[in-house]
Amino acid sequence: MEISKAMDALRERATVVKESLHKSQTITDNMVSILGSFDHRLSALETAMRPTQIKTHSIRSAHDNIDKTLKAAEGILAQFDQTRMAEAKILRGPHEDLESYLGAVDQLRANVRFFSSKKSFKSSEAMVTHANNLLAKAITKLEEEFKHLLTNYSKPVEPDRLFECLPNSLRPSNSGKQSEGGGRNHSGKQSSEAVTFTLPTLIPPRVIPLLHDLAQQMVQAGHQQQLFRIYRETRATVLEQSLRKLGVERLSKDDVQRMQWEVLEAKIGNWIHYMRIAVKLLIAGEKKICDQIFDGVDSLKSQCFAEVTASSVAMLLSFGEAVAKSKRSPEKLFVLLDMYEIMRELQPEIEKLFESKACTEMREAAINLSKRLAQTAQETFVDFEEAVEKDATKTTVMDGTVHPLTSYVINYVKFLYDYQSTLKLLFHEFDPNDPDGQLAIITTRIMQALQTNLDGKSKQYKDPALTQLFLMNNIHYIVRSVRRSEAKDMLGDDWVQIHRRIVQQHANQYKRISWAKILQCLTVPASENNNAVTRTMIKDRFKTFNDQIEELHQRQSQWTVPDSELRESLRLAVAEVLLPAYRSFLKRFGPVIENGKNPYKYMVYSPEHLEQMLGEFFESKIWGEPKR
Repeated sequence: MEISKAMDALRERATVVKESLHKSQTITDNMVSILGSFDHRLSALETAMRPTQIKTHSIRSAHDNIDKTLKAAEGILAQFDQTRMAEAKILRGPHEDLESYLGAVDQLRANVRFFSSKKSFKSSEAMVTHANNLLAKAITKLEEEFKHLLTNYSKPVEPDRLFECLPNSLRPSNSGKQSEGGGRNHSGKQSSEAVTFTLPTLIPPRVIPLLHDLAQQMVQAGHQQQLFRIYRETRATVLEQSLRKLGVERLSKDDVQRMQWEVLEAKIGNWIHYMRIAVKLLIAGEKKICDQIFDGVDSLKSQCFAEVTASSVAMLLSFGEAVAKSKRSPEKLFVLLDMYEIMRELQPEIEKLFESKACTEMREAAINLSKRLAQTAQETFVDFEEAVEKDATKTTVMDGTVHPLTSYVINYVKFLYDYQSTLKLLFHEFDPNDPDGQLAIITTRIMQALQTNLDGKSKQYKDPALTQLFLMNNIHYIVRSVRRSEAKDMLGDDWVQIHRRIVQQHANQYKRISWAKILQCLTVPASENNNAVTRTMIKDRFKTFNDQIEELHQRQSQWTVPDSELRESLRLAVAEVLLPAYRSFLKRFGPVIENGKNPYKYMVYSPEHLEQMLGEFFESKIWGEPKR
């Protein structure tokens, strides 16, 4: 029953839903019909308006075409006007207003590009030809203007202006040439003053931008070779003239070989100064203006700088090469070291200035000169050692004093040590492991060569006592000089002590040879008592002593011991042996003579008199000079 009621209710609801859906469908159909009528009306309206739209679009297109045509015509007319204005400036030339002239050249190039792109324009070809002709004339005038400006403002730099660019410590004391090694001490220690180099003004700064712009225009026109030729010929000539005004000259090995040493030494000192000025001022200045004028054209920049400086660098280095290749001699060693020193000092700047591939030849030439100087200096060391050992000068120092060769060699070695820092660089060229050790070896070998030669010279003396005195004096001088110089650090304390003992050995040998016979006269065997010694024997002893001491005094007072301490030490050593022996002999046998006839014929000297005579030994007295 309940199920039947539920079914009836469900049917009623279904009937209601069905009626509602029917009404919705009716409404939808009505709306579709209405919208369909609107679409039909709109289509009819669009069809009616289409002719009007077509006419409006045609009018708008025509208007746009007219605007474009007018604008194109205005552009072409403007190009004609610009070409006429540029032509007027070109025909006037660049002298009145160079910047405006350069602007006209740029405008012509723009006109050529414009008309070249307007092939359809009837007059384009004619305009391009006309503009190109004007450009050719303009570039020719620009080339002339570049040459005029560069030549007019490129003048040799006077030496005084260059000296003003140097730091105070390197300026010559007057306007003359500097003859020392560039104002620098030989120890390699720089002055405490800040070393500042000021580049000279080679071309006025206001002209540089004009030259740069002209160069750019010539490059754009394809005139690189003309530009290169003008710049090279002008600046290379001026640089060489500046160096010649300074004093630089091209010399060959034969020229150097013919020079007197004093002249060559002065020229080397000047060359060192010129090298510093050339590299740090003139060539550095050339690099600066070359970089500014050819900024943006790297290949031309490097080539121009290389060509401008090539001849001048060759002239500078030729003198160094000539000296390095000339005949070696000991006195040249120090100027060779000075030259090597300046080349090493300038090497970083040379490598920086000539770093480009175009400058390879000059860079390598400078490096090779440094090596050549080092090689020649090292060979001169060997020559000097051999010359010392084989020195065969006949000069004989008659008084046994220090031989000139000894003082020459010692001064040479002392001067050598003023160059320690340079020598270490030089030795490092050949053996980087132990430059200090190499200097010590060379010094030791020179000293040994000197001693070998002195041994030979000592044999020229007929008196063996003078031989020993000569060797004592010379080796003492060597030892004392080494102790007071930097050579002591290289040779070492052991070397000094060994040679001091050698000095003492020669002093002892001198005493033995000179005084043994005299002391023998004062010796009587202890086994003989005074009664066994006859008066005649005593007289003979006194007489022999007197003759020998007189002869010894006369001879050895002409000898020399130049060192006062050594001289007094030697006298004291003799006195300590002679005077006690004489006093003892006098005390023991003096009474025997005093009791006889003419005692003072035999007892000529008192101990005090002997002491006074010893004080006259080694004073280089002249023969026949009266005793003091």
